[in-house]
Amino acid sequence: MHHLPVGIFDSGLGGLTIVKAVQQLLPHESLIYVGDTAHLPYGDKSVELIGGYATAITRLLVQKGVKAIVIACNTASAVAYREVQAAAAGLPVFNVVIPAVHQALATTQNQQVAVIGTKTTIRTGIYKRLLQHHRPGLKVVEKATPMLVPMIEEGWLHNQVSQDVIDAYMSDTGFQSIDTLILGCTHYPLIKSQIAKYFVENYEHEVHIIDSSLAVARAVQQGLKAHQLLRHAGEARYQYLLSDLTPNFESAAELFLGKKVCFERCALA
Repeated sequence: MHHLPVGIFDSGLGGLTIVKAVQQLLPHESLIYVGDTAHLPYGDKSVELIGGYATAITRLLVQKGVKAIVIACNTASAVAYREVQAAAAGLPVFNVVIPAVHQALATTQNQQVAVIGTKTTIRTGIYKRLLQHHRPGLKVVEKATPMLVPMIEEGWLHNQVSQDVIDAYMSDTGFQSIDTLILGCTHYPLIKSQIAKYFVENYEHEVHIIDSSLAVARAVQQGLKAHQLLRHAGEARYQYLLSDLTPNFESAAELFLGKKVCFERCALA
């Protein structure tokens, strides 16, 4: 089974940051990516809807013969992990939350961590719960930042619009004393440098920003190795599927991957 592809899915294009990290760390692994762009964003949907979307995508990936599934979406990881496991027919399932939590715990020096994410991710409290489970007494600040995903999907990066939105969110006084910030959405690495700049200019200290993409890629590597599914040689093949295909998504994808790719439309039952 080691030659089979790994399935990766997200509500939109943010999961391509995970794809890029996996491609760099595991160059021989073939990948099938599914972006549920017809239902973007997941962050303002009900738990029941998200569970249904995630289940449908998982079934599609199982039908396509993947050997493992990566939930490259914080919102789906937070509320639909069990549904994906149930639909995955016994395949290994990885999410983006746990690797980010472990990395944050290993990084913070003053035991003050913040998390930004979609409304649904923050509402679940999953990051705070897991962080404080592993380290009771840790101070955790959570903030929903719902405008960031549509802003990034529109390609509004490194301009005054994006800086104003980032400034409005990061000015929360709860951020003043943290030394570690978890990007609780796979879209957010694209504005990582702007967030870092805000802390230096306004709080006069650097903050360690946890971009879970590399941590997730490492978790996938370790998991595939543990299940004897790791592919050590051979040419990798990539397939990119979207539930709603528009020219805008194709151009936006280049922001995440740094290269142009061809997308195909997929139907989710």
